[in-house]
Amino acid sequence: MARIAGVDLPNHKRIDIALTYIYGIGRRNVQTLLTTAKIEAGKKVGTLTEEDVGRIMKVLDKDFKIEGDLRIEVTENIKRLKEIGCYRGIRHVKNLPVHGQRTRVNARTKRGKRQTVGALRKDMRAKVTTPEPAAK
Repeated sequence: MARIAGVDLPNHKRIDIALTYIYGIGRRNVQTLLTTAKIEAGKKVGTLTEEDVGRIMKVLDKDFKIEGDLRIEVTENIKRLKEIGCYRGIRHVKNLPVHGQRTRVNARTKRGKRQTVGALRKDMRAKVTTPEPAAK
């Protein structure tokens, strides 16, 4: 397994797919990265030489913000939005979708598990409505 930017890339995958395991590198970035490093996209990770890995790491360090640095920047941006109190910041604070998605029906991953509020059974209703006597 090749280790690039602190991420172990699987040997059996093509390099253009395996590089997307790195946070901040997507399919579009991979194409520019590989052309800059002069590596063919169809090559498997297991067949890469140390020189190839070194060239990839050099291009990543020079041209891309990835992994920890990118995560820090994203969290700082979200913190800034919360501090200035803009609409997107308020949505982050309330843990709701930020980019205009509907929340009436969907957004279950953001809003959490469904909480049903419905009719109570007779015996349960009696427990809820009857006040208990005060302790002496």
